[in-house]
Amino acid sequence: MSRAFVNEDAGTGEAPRYPLPSTEDPSYDFAAARALLRGADAGDTASAESATGYYWGEPKLLPWIERILEEAREDGNERLEQLAERYLRASNRQSRSTHP
Repeated sequence: MSRAFVNEDAGTGEAPRYPLPSTEDPSYDFAAARALLRGADAGDTASAESATGYYWGEPKLLPWIERILEEAREDGNERLEQLAERYLRASNRQSRSTHP
């Protein structure tokens, strides 16, 4: 393989960490929603999914994603707004595919 296509830094970075409360904690789902958005922003959704136990677009997290979206709009955080909207679209696609 050409050296132009080899990422010499692969595997040398530390894996992203997603500090989460206990799954029994009432704030867990909100923290999980934030972690999924943070993972997507870092280009590492898979690690966030693994850490939270939720997949991207999980409908259970919709109230929290909508809250984060509202906060992002109020704060003028366009990137977080974009990610939250993308999550909502993915959730909508999932619910359509599971409910004929």
